[in-house]
Amino acid sequence: MGKLDINVGKLKKNAFRYSKVRGETASRIRIPGGVIDADSLAKVVEIAEKYGQGVIDLTNRQGIEIPGIKMEDMDKVNAEVQPIIDALHINQSEPGKGYPSSGTRNIEACPGSRLCPFGCFDTTAFAQRMEKHIFPNDRHVKIAFTGCSNDCAKTRFADFGIIGMTEPQYDPDRCVGCGQCVDFCRRRSVEALSLVKGKVVRDPKKCIGCGVCVVYCPTRAWTRSKEHYFRVVLLGRTGKRNPRLAEDFIKWCDEESILKMVKNAYAYIEEYIDPNAVEHKEHIGYIVDRTGFEEFKKFILKDVTLPEKAEVTPTVYWGGLHYDGFGK
Repeated sequence: MGKLDINVGKLKKNAFRYSKVRGETASRIRIPGGVIDADSLAKVVEIAEKYGQGVIDLTNRQGIEIPGIKMEDMDKVNAEVQPIIDALHINQSEPGKGYPSSGTRNIEACPGSRLCPFGCFDTTAFAQRMEKHIFPNDRHVKIAFTGCSNDCAKTRFADFGIIGMTEPQYDPDRCVGCGQCVDFCRRRSVEALSLVKGKVVRDPKKCIGCGVCVVYCPTRAWTRSKEHYFRVVLLGRTGKRNPRLAEDFIKWCDEESILKMVKNAYAYIEEYIDPNAVEHKEHIGYIVDRTGFEEFKKFILKDVTLPEKAEVTPTVYWGGLHYDGFGK
């Protein structure tokens, strides 16, 4: 069986990977936020042993691929993955028919505040909410969540990177002037704190909202804000042309605004994607390079009401590699 013997577009849309091994494919399992229950994982193992090679590939974006599946078994595998789709609450139009799309990549998230003392918010919950908001979709978009500025989820490689922030709350009555928060802010963050007359002073212009002071304060003089804030970074990418890191767009953003901006980005893609792009998968970053950032910014901020505290970058410039003669 060769490439021309199958409908490759249907195969990929149904979340199967085209394989270099003739007659074989790999089933992709979506795990939004990187958390899967034990029963679903056991089902993955069962499918791998029954239809694949008995091995499982863990992807860079926290998904799972089951290689070695015969193409004639695709419908059977689609039926077998239904309990996994149900358990992870994946949007689906036709139960039993597998995943309805493979365009939007698996939404990645670090463990966040569920497990990590540095996590400023529940990354898994936000990632799963984003999943319900945007999937299924055939467009190639990468979204990643990380709980703090340590960026364990490598959000600066994503189209939309969401980094948790907190506005540290200081109670001078609980502070004993030990200076531990000042020391750790200097060694593990950006040196935004100083000790003045036995009390701590925070420089809001320097503070990145990482919460290091909260973690290391022995008297709970520092606590996290009740409000959840986020740093939004845009349009990082790997690839052949000019790989680059995402750049800051908004600091002290809120959850609702982020959901709206991402949804608006899909509308922007539909408006400007190159109709001649291979498989209609032109990367959003290249579309922005073509239309200009101002048009993209106008689209994604439509009907978005940012919190008063939000700081928006007027324009964004990306670095990265550039090859001489590209486009000539």
